[in-house]
Amino acid sequence: MHQEIIHVYLMPGMAANPTIFEHIKFPEDQFEIHWLEWMIPNKKESLESYAKRMIANIEHDNIVLLGVSFGGILVQEMSKFMKLRKLFVVSSVKSKHELPKRMKLMKLTKAYKILPTQLVSNMDFLAKYAFGETVTKRVELYKKYLSVSDKQYLDWAIENVIEWDEDLPNSQAVYIHGDKDAIFPHSCVGNCIVIKGGTHIMIMNKYKWFNENLPKLILDEA
Repeated sequence: MHQEIIHVYLMPGMAANPTIFEHIKFPEDQFEIHWLEWMIPNKKESLESYAKRMIANIEHDNIVLLGVSFGGILVQEMSKFMKLRKLFVVSSVKSKHELPKRMKLMKLTKAYKILPTQLVSNMDFLAKYAFGETVTKRVELYKKYLSVSDKQYLDWAIENVIEWDEDLPNSQAVYIHGDKDAIFPHSCVGNCIVIKGGTHIMIMNKYKWFNENLPKLILDEA
């Protein structure tokens, strides 16, 4: 009997390209993985409008959708306008209440509007914001993964993380978080799979856990 292939779409984090998923591999007789990429937003585009435009890049029905970090916020927005087989939110937040204090303060003061996003050539600034780490000796690694350096995109992305107004977690989502996440340190509370030692970039350095466990979670065998 011919087995139905399950299509899995992966959305990277802020400023990251989808090569962050290069080590994510599932059994090819059951799953097909598709990488989504950031588009440059339109001027003053809402997150809802952007989510709908991103959905237009999806070519299959009843998919599995996974997003990392800001990509996790985006896929939660996308899920409002499409029927999904499964939704995974990795290294992200379940609602605006889980945003860290510094981001809540930025929302209050609108300080994010003066962030030096034009300094995107400053890889250290970008890495700190996107991955929660300084570059130090890994500059080549960051250059490889953090390639979305358009100022209009970065201004838009930072504003839409900080101004995200979701009040409640998505009851259908599977939230996966590392207990050493420096960007979103308060997101392990409640209904969440916690990965011990997982940092904000665990999709890259703990990919073996995802390769082993995500297929089971998709098929409800975990």
